[in-house]
Amino acid sequence: MFNFGSIVCRYRDSRSPNFESEQSWLPPLRCVFAAWNGETAGKWTVTRNQSLYWLTFWECDELTGARSLSVVLSMESCWRWWRRTCLCCLSEDEKRDLAVDKEIQRILHQQKKMERKEIKILLLGTGESGKTTFIRQMRIIHGRGFSEEERKAFAKCIFQNIFTAMKAMTTAMTTLRIPYSNPENEMLATLLQDVNTVQVTQLDRNYVDALHRLWADSGIRVCYSRRCEYQLLDSTEYYLTDLDRISAPDYIPTEQDVLRVRFPTTGIHDYAFNIKTITLRIVDVGGQKSERRKWIHCFENVTSLIFLASLSEYDQVLEERETINRMHESLALFYTTIHSPWFLNTSIILFLNKTDILADKIQTSDLQKYFPNFTGKRQDAEDAKNYIRKLYEQQARNRENGEEWKALYPHFTCATDTNNIRRVFSDVKDTVLLKSLRDYGVI
Repeated sequence: MFNFGSIVCRYRDSRSPNFESEQSWLPPLRCVFAAWNGETAGKWTVTRNQSLYWLTFWECDELTGARSLSVVLSMESCWRWWRRTCLCCLSEDEKRDLAVDKEIQRILHQQKKMERKEIKILLLGTGESGKTTFIRQMRIIHGRGFSEEERKAFAKCIFQNIFTAMKAMTTAMTTLRIPYSNPENEMLATLLQDVNTVQVTQLDRNYVDALHRLWADSGIRVCYSRRCEYQLLDSTEYYLTDLDRISAPDYIPTEQDVLRVRFPTTGIHDYAFNIKTITLRIVDVGGQKSERRKWIHCFENVTSLIFLASLSEYDQVLEERETINRMHESLALFYTTIHSPWFLNTSIILFLNKTDILADKIQTSDLQKYFPNFTGKRQDAEDAKNYIRKLYEQQARNRENGEEWKALYPHFTCATDTNNIRRVFSDVKDTVLLKSLRDYGVI
């Protein structure tokens, strides 16, 4: 048996009556016309038996004599194949349906072809580790960046970040019992506390003056130096130092402003970037505990896993649960993630992020106070970075099987530094990702 479109055919050679075979063999269309008309076309003999047509081809040669080749065609199959093949037999609706079907098949074929040259990277980490900032950097480096209109859309979020930061500090002033150097500023703090941050869309001049005076207050600066004792945005100093520029009537956020804006990622976000002939698809998910249950749906067909960990969170607690140290939580999540069966053959890339914040914080916040096993130099950013890297590298050993170690590719990063991310990701692309592509047979 063999297929002629949707026509089922069987043939038998008359010289070997018991021999039947399958092959790609196509009767001339004139035979089909002959079959419908009950005629004989050339050397074809057509016989109808109920709903079947018997087509016999007679051939003579000098050596073997006469031989015949018989084909059975179902009338229903013939008619179905003919209607799908010859457009003149189709109605307008059928032509349209056939065109849609062909287009779908073309798209599916193209999509399958493209998927062979696609790298799927899962971006994981705890909340505020810098995942969204990294995505924005990838858009700047490998995507189309941010247009002026897109940057303008971030202005409202930046204004809201400024109010959120100042309200957090003025609340902490009360909690930590830190006095204002200028008692009048306490009234300004109350004024800002009454602002509904969600409704902020611009910076009014009276609020800008209040923000300036509060940020200049030495009591607020002391409160800022103790920011590990409460929740405060990393971008606080950056925005408040540049308040004059940001509060200008014609203000348009810069790329650096956009990189530093903070709003929690909820749900799952998929971003695609083209790097030469390869499509890089990065899946970004929320890092808060409440968001992690959604990760499981993203684990299939992952080429590489990038885990972002904040170097500067060693002295901070979770926003969702203030009894848990952020770095302890990140280490626990890292271990659970990399030893998951989902990532058995996945390359693990570790980005130890926020090197700039660590370098500043280590001068006033002692790492040994939170991690007593640290024996490096105090106030030394390099020693602190190397110690934290070793903490994460120790998670590569499977505790259930002490001999099994996961291969890690650690890198120190500053997600707000475009040149740093460009250099680090270029290194990752040229090593880990190429290895993954070879392993998956893409290149």
